[in-house]
Amino acid sequence: MIDNENSANEGAELDVRLAQLEAKERELSALRRKLHDRLASFPNDATAERERQLSKQRRELHAEIDALRAQRSAMRLERADPDEA
Repeated sequence: MIDNENSANEGAELDVRLAQLEAKERELSALRRKLHDRLASFPNDATAERERQLSKQRRELHAEIDALRAQRSAMRLERADPDEA
């Protein structure tokens, strides 16, 4: 029973972290869209560099989000059928 509780707690923590990262990704995406609009109207090197930095951060966030989703899926599969994990 303790293993199930630990697994459930770990799963809940994973869900919270995933939600935090997804919210951060939405913020970065919104800012990036604004920078794209600004660059389309008023291109400049500083804004272009900021857009590149945001794009890099966003890609890193996506990689972390994908890894957490894979971990969550693996945990759910293990809980559903512990004999096959």
